[in-house]
Amino acid sequence: RAELPPAEFERRVLRSAARHHYLRVRLELADGGARPNAAQFKQLVVSALRELHGEVGAALPVDVLTYEEKTLSAILRVISSGLVKLWSALTLLGFYQNRRCAFRVLQTSPFLLALSGNSRELVL
Repeated sequence: RAELPPAEFERRVLRSAARHHYLRVRLELADGGARPNAAQFKQLVVSALRELHGEVGAALPVDVLTYEEKTLSAILRVISSGLVKLWSALTLLGFYQNRRCAFRVLQTSPFLLALSGNSRELVL
């Protein structure tokens, strides 16, 4: 009887091929003071990156695709390699104009279409 060759095992790790990641975020302010407009919101995101990651973090290309001043929610686009930096910077931000605040990351996806709806908010 002939010997069978040993089984070969090959490990493959696939990374997401998506160029960008999208985040749906909401800014929560402690009191009912002035709300940031779209430009101030973008500046707040950049300053959060600068505070945690320095000038290199502040240079990370982040786009505010949509912003609703009424709900303080936005959809952000970031290159996939910068997702962790952006998410951590937003999570650790604690103040806006000397007022307590917090960013909540509501959804994230490499596909913008996935953020168009939320199954948890679906009404039948």
